[in-house]
Amino acid sequence: MDKTTPRDTLLAEMREGKSLEWDIIVVGGGITGAGVLREAVRRGYRALLLEQQDFSWGTSSRSSKMVHGGLRYLAAGDIKLTKHSLQERERLLQEAPGLVDRIAFYFALGKGNFPGRFALTVILTIYDFLARIRDHRYCNNSALEIRFPGVDTSNLKGACYYTDAMVDDSRLVLRVLQESIAEGGQALNYCKVSKLIIEDNKVAGVTLDSGDNDAIELRAPVVINATGAWADRLRNQLNPEKRVRPLRGSHLIIAKHLCPVSDVLTTLHPQDKRGVYVYPWEGTTVIGTTDLDHQEDLDIEASISEQETQYLLDAYNAMFPRAQISSKDIISTWAGVRPVIGSENAKDPSKERRDHATWSDNGLITVSGGKLTTFRLIALDALDAAQSKLPAAKLFTDDRVFAAPVITAESLSPHNPQWGQRLLGRYGNAAQAILADASASERQLIGHTEFCLAECRWAARHESVQHLDDLLLRRTRLGMCLADGGEQIFAQLEDICRAELAWDTRRWQGELKRYQDIWQRFYYVPK
Repeated sequence: MDKTTPRDTLLAEMREGKSLEWDIIVVGGGITGAGVLREAVRRGYRALLLEQQDFSWGTSSRSSKMVHGGLRYLAAGDIKLTKHSLQERERLLQEAPGLVDRIAFYFALGKGNFPGRFALTVILTIYDFLARIRDHRYCNNSALEIRFPGVDTSNLKGACYYTDAMVDDSRLVLRVLQESIAEGGQALNYCKVSKLIIEDNKVAGVTLDSGDNDAIELRAPVVINATGAWADRLRNQLNPEKRVRPLRGSHLIIAKHLCPVSDVLTTLHPQDKRGVYVYPWEGTTVIGTTDLDHQEDLDIEASISEQETQYLLDAYNAMFPRAQISSKDIISTWAGVRPVIGSENAKDPSKERRDHATWSDNGLITVSGGKLTTFRLIALDALDAAQSKLPAAKLFTDDRVFAAPVITAESLSPHNPQWGQRLLGRYGNAAQAILADASASERQLIGHTEFCLAECRWAARHESVQHLDDLLLRRTRLGMCLADGGEQIFAQLEDICRAELAWDTRRWQGELKRYQDIWQRFYYVPK
């Protein structure tokens, strides 16, 4: 029998008729929902977040892992979105080093392509001005070849250098949830909102399906629909309008030794002139991304198609013609569905706007669209829309998303402060307990990654892990970064899951089969 967790305790209280009244119920456990919960709790509201799958299961574990201002949004004239994004990027870099880290981007300048060097320099000057930094410059072909060994510069006029940031998007969600729960918020994964409770033509709460064939009615004057690509589905219970256009972006992961990059290279795809990135991530190299309408069932995990796979391989092989790769070189893949607010006349997915929208329908506040980078601002807009239906918020002076660390990276990991900073960024002050409770063997880094088994044990014990894929695909990324979905550590993980989750042999074997099926279907090369 599995161990009792805080999640189990809260669900038991609900079934007993307790914990049924809330100020705000947030539906959706991605970065937008997590951000709304964080800001709601900060204001003193009794707030609950509900997610039908796992936290960050949808878009927020499948982004391109970039915290950026949106260079192409600026090029398109969207100065407001770019400014807000850049300000939030700088805030995240300051508050969460080790989780959000600055990285160099090199935008290759193709002969005869737009933008050219002059136009891009003007754009980057404005970009840096909005961010209140200055770090862009021109890079010639010789310097580019040093930064990216094997890159074909025969048709290039150098590159423009600037910086943005990278993140583990799923750990960002977990960290925001952690901060919310520490201040009194509640969050439940694998709990589906089956319908809205509507009384006198107003939303009065939700009906919750926790997976045990029992419906629980939860009451709240405000329900915030932060379900991203699924937003129309819940909103259509009140309003038939359809506004969300699901767009799929897919990525390939290859071994770092095939393309040992430490910076991001952006070039234009030879077929359609869309931007394609090659960049380092978690000890691997990533190639991405595509951008096309997602027509499949949203409740089935998104996966890369054969056409997308070939499209990204073609882009890479055009960039690095001496190091040709094929599908046999792919370690894993991922595909995410972005919720973009559609305009009726737009045909090209890449030209849709990336800002967010908020709608109010009789107590249901729906927010969708937007960027990973601006999750805090999106949350504030959602709460502003709900303000008239809520009690007065408490006053607060500290608007940090993340609590300041009580220890330093150097004291946490004297022999490897950079790794210590990584742990602090991902787990906050819990990083100290993760290492203090771990054996020497579980502190060792796994393969070419910077993950360790101590993180797996901590996640199993404290982070609402319900399935093995939660642990390997979202709490850590070991299933995506190790060969064969992480098969080399299955034995150690079985020991951890037996100890921390009380899984017996039958449960472990069932979870392993479930995970391998998911990995083969949705995180590997399409068959």
